[in-house]
This record gives sequence, structure tokens and C-alpha cells, in this order.
Amino acid sequence: MKKILIIVNHEIVIYNFRLELVERLIDEGYKVYISSPYGEKIKRLEKLGCKCIDVKLNRHGKNVINELKLIKYYKKLIKNINPNAVLTYTIKPNIYGALTSRTYKVPCIVNITGLGSAVENKGLLQSISVILYKYAFTKVHKIFFQNEENQKFFEDRKIGIGKHKIIPGSGVNIDRFNLMDYPSDEVVNFVFISRIMKEKGIDQYLEMAKYISKKYDNIRFFICGFCEEDYQETINELEEQGIVKYYGLVDDIREIFKISHCTIHPTYYPEGMSNVL
Repeated sequence: MKKILIIVNHEIVIYNFRLELVERLIDEGYKVYISSPYGEKIKRLEKLGCKCIDVKLNRHGKNVINELKLIKYYKKLIKNINPNAVLTYTIKPNIYGALTSRTYKVPCIVNITGLGSAVENKGLLQSISVILYKYAFTKVHKIFFQNEENQKFFEDRKIGIGKHKIIPGSGVNIDRFNLMDYPSDEVVNFVFISRIMKEKGIDQYLEMAKYISKKYDNIRFFICGFCEEDYQETINELEEQGIVKYYGLVDDIREIFKISHCTIHPTYYPEGMSNVL
């Protein structure tokens, strides 16, 4: 049987943004293996026929011993599954997945949807990341980018030259997300849907909410997504003041779109076309 191994740092990366890819691979006769920390949507992927393998992965961890353990885990995983190809998403799976795939000469297709603040900002972490990218991506089959800035970053540092390709975002299934009627309520609802972190523009959104709430009483500000950084206390305080309404991680975002008049997405670092937009 043909086998595909998908390596991610969160099940949402696959279920929310690439479910159609998984369905297509299964339809074409592939056995799909997914390596991801266990989450609520893993059971749904398993119902489709995927084999999901739990992994301990700290997305922001810098402990060298833990990182070496993760590399060892990926190496063992690829050896045991022996897939026809490995698909990787997000920073650590991209680097470590590519690094271990080359050990067993398994084709690896890497997806760069953004570089992350550690790589974007100059410093020691950026230098280390560039060295790792250069070595890990020497033998990759293809590197997909979603914006020219990220591709240029790799070109300038001569990482994976000749294997680059830009794609126009992850795509959205317009059968699942079809056109909705515009809300006609007298109250106007603004919505921020994203991982809650500085680079996504959450500070600007909260400042705007505080300013406009003082001037108008018929406007509501919603926030959907999990806190990537330390904003929980600030959001809780604003929610208590009636300035914002925090929904956390929403299972079906279409329920939010039904009541939304305007989506605010003030991200200011290079990434692909936002799936939310």
C-alpha cells in the first residue's frame, strides 16, 4: 500500500486547513499517517481512515535535549512507516522532518506558510535557524511558499535553491464555506479570528476596540482563537469591561461568520493569504 506521512505541530494545521488534501490522498489509495500532538480533531481524522501518532512537541521550546529527542522520534517514525513521501508543515516539523527524511532517502515536501518571529527577527535564533534550514533542506524534493518575502529570505541565504515554488495560500473549500447573507442587525459586530499574538495585530485590534467602544454603544468586538502569547489576562479584563467578547478556539467558525459584519485581520509579518480572509 502507498503511504504518506504528514508531520505537523498541531492537528488544526491539517484538519482546518488541509482536510481536502487528506481526503484526496485517501481517495487515491494512500494510507495517511499523521504525526501531531493529540487534540480534539484527531478523532475526526481517524474516522476518515488516518493513522494518527501522538507526539510531545513544544512549539516554542528551546531545550536542546528535548529537541534531540524529537529528532530521534521523527527518525524512528520514518524508519518504521517507510512512507512513499513525507509532507511537513510549520517550523520544527519542516526542519526536523526534512532532516530525518534524508537519512532514509524518503522524498520530503516542505510547506513554508510563514517563518515565525524567531526567524524573522535578527539575532542568535535566526542564525541557528538558517544553519538548520540550509542543512536540512539540502535534499528536500520541493519547498512550497505562500509569499514572495519568505521565498526571498531563502533565496538570499541560498537555502534549497532550485526547489522553490509559490502557491496562492492554502485554499478554502467553498462548498463548506459558501456565501452568507450580510447581517442586518442594528448592532455592528467586528471579528478578529487568529492565533492571538503580537504579529497578528492583536494589540492594534484591542486599542481600536477600546477607542471605538467609548464613542459608540452599538458596536461589538469579538475575538476567536487561542492565545499564542501572554494576552489572556488583558483580554479577560477587557471582556469584564464589556469591550470585547472572547470565544477562544471555535470549532465551526461559520457560526461566527453568520453574525459578523466585518473581519479585522491586521497582521503585519509575511505570510500567505489568510484562510480567514
